[in-house]
Amino acid sequence: MVLWRHGRTEWNDSRRFQGQTDVALDDVGRTQAARAAAQLASLKPELIVSSDLARAAETAAALAVLTGIEVQHTEALRETHGGVWEGQYADNLKSDPMYIAWLAGDDVPAGGSETRSQVGDRAQVAVRAAAEQLDKGGLAVVASHGGTIRGAIGRMLGLPVDRWRVLGGLANCCWSVLEEGRSGWRLVEHNAGSLPQVVLGDDR
Repeated sequence: MVLWRHGRTEWNDSRRFQGQTDVALDDVGRTQAARAAAQLASLKPELIVSSDLARAAETAAALAVLTGIEVQHTEALRETHGGVWEGQYADNLKSDPMYIAWLAGDDVPAGGSETRSQVGDRAQVAVRAAAEQLDKGGLAVVASHGGTIRGAIGRMLGLPVDRWRVLGGLANCCWSVLEEGRSGWRLVEHNAGSLPQVVLGDDR
């Protein structure tokens, strides 16, 4: 299971809180999506699922063009709803105690709206649903958002919310890889921008 963050937007570049505001990719983001899609297409995914927000949907579309797979869109993979923070610049939010707590990883409602645990709950449902559609050994690519992907990973690995910050952020158009085994889900790649490598040795 590849969890793929969308390409860059102008709001990413200017450090504005996007949340569920529907911001499109910028030219850099479209280039990133095309480059990453060329790599991911070589993994021969059988399913592509995406947030319905434009920046993720455009990113997923770049992979769909190369694979011929129709993208499934879902609101469950949207970014955290940021309430009154959406559209504001990060520097202007630093005087808000709730924002400082949110940055520290506390499970507080972002901008008075959605908590991390709520995001993780809805996101993991969508990721698990994608996994259930796969044939044995099949691969799904899920195009979503940084906070949403972190929440999905945290929930699927069984981490308490206050430990989700151990997962570093995802750069634009980078991805993480989850693998399901006999003992459950595990994280085998994180914030990757190149194809997964075979693990040689005893730590498999």
